[in-house]
Amino acid sequence: MLSWIRKRIPARITGRLAPVAAALTVACTPVTAPAPAPSAAEVALSLDDVPSTFVVYNADEGAKATSRDFEVPVHLDPPESGPALDLKVVVDASGLEGIARVADDGNCKGSGWVYTCEYGSPQNDGESYAPFQLLGLDGVKPGDSGTVTYTASADNAPPVTGTTRMVIGGPTLGAPDEELEVSGVVPGRDTPLTPKFANRTRFSADRGVALRVEAAGGLTLEPRHGNCSYDAATPTSAWCLFPAGAAPRTAYRTRAPLTYVARDEQLTGTITYSWSSTPEKPAGHPVRGTGAPLTLTATADEEFGSPSGAVRVNTTVQADYRPVTGTVRGRVGDTVDVRLGVRDLGPGLLVNDEPKGRFEVVPPEGTTVTSLPYAFEDLNRRWGCEQPKGPGGAFVCDLDSEAFSWARQDDGTTVIAFRVRVDRQVTGAHGTIRTYGAYDRTPGNDTAAIPLEASPAPPHRSGLHPVTWAAVAVGAVAAVVLVTGYLRRRRRAG
Repeated sequence: MLSWIRKRIPARITGRLAPVAAALTVACTPVTAPAPAPSAAEVALSLDDVPSTFVVYNADEGAKATSRDFEVPVHLDPPESGPALDLKVVVDASGLEGIARVADDGNCKGSGWVYTCEYGSPQNDGESYAPFQLLGLDGVKPGDSGTVTYTASADNAPPVTGTTRMVIGGPTLGAPDEELEVSGVVPGRDTPLTPKFANRTRFSADRGVALRVEAAGGLTLEPRHGNCSYDAATPTSAWCLFPAGAAPRTAYRTRAPLTYVARDEQLTGTITYSWSSTPEKPAGHPVRGTGAPLTLTATADEEFGSPSGAVRVNTTVQADYRPVTGTVRGRVGDTVDVRLGVRDLGPGLLVNDEPKGRFEVVPPEGTTVTSLPYAFEDLNRRWGCEQPKGPGGAFVCDLDSEAFSWARQDDGTTVIAFRVRVDRQVTGAHGTIRTYGAYDRTPGNDTAAIPLEASPAPPHRSGLHPVTWAAVAVGAVAAVVLVTGYLRRRRRAG
């Protein structure tokens, strides 16, 4: 067809119609369907992170127990081999009959004992869902158990199956309700800790009792006890086993204390501990203590309703604050910047969860603070400190506020620029700046003066001063009155 057209049309015209012919060529070319996308490569699924044993609930909880903690994480092996297409996990909990009940938790589809979790097409780390909610039953005993099975599969992965033994735990063990606070801890010295618990239930802890201790905020434990395992040679975590267990309705404490140590620059720290009647050693505790084992002894009754005990530690270390001050220096009418704040002289180190304190500023007489500008998240704000409620009051600058979130410098200095207008000369005038810190134990250097050095306004500015404008206004009014009176008298005389 196109060749016939080219033969019948002169070359000159054909040249002009070349684009049309090209378009016709495209229009007449057969359309072929795109090639199908290649299917994803086969991947391998892993259920290694699903626990082999899981404590469903404690026997004394009975029908009141509820748990959403059992999950079935599925990973890709190796992680970069994904995605796994249309990943599904089928969980069969029929082995829990007589041990627990299951209920829909909104994550997976199912009824009765079998639930199907649809994970989509995850990559890398895979996915993890709690397939159902676990509910307790009355009449169970510690050690009762059943088995849950699960199978993970994907369109491009062979199925993989796993099982978890679901165990009814021993009695619930409670730690003291009240958080203990210890002050005066000297860094570098051993400080004793005596953990306590109570078994309020009718069950015995026949499988033994385990104690887990965690030290935070620069505190470390001393690895001294032969029945304890520690996470390192200078540990922050310990796990101790007491095979004798615990009798029903009895309170206990360790017969000898554990000990912990604070670092030299440490201001505070925290010790937490918890007890379990289903003792299983956690991973990551390879160091065994070499000293005599800890044992338990009965202790006086108190409130033991908390899942864990806590000790708040305050050391003898201080963070000494000194004011950073400046002089308000300028001519009357000037607005000047004066950088005021605090310098942390240490030696203690403030961390994120410790209160950083504040400083308060009373400006010198004869001045006005017009703003305390600061930038935060690309916003320019006018007041970085709380303004005084009345004349002569103090500006209160909270070092934990957003205005100071990035203001601390490497030398421990934290300042903000006060914009101060010099209103008038006042001989000997000065303001004050005072610092306040929860860990400042040297009050003698907490206050400093803010001197005022004011010079007279330059001649060209005197006409713009508010007092001058007032005088001009009064004179103008008087002149208008005189002129008006004069004109009235002229009209009467005429």
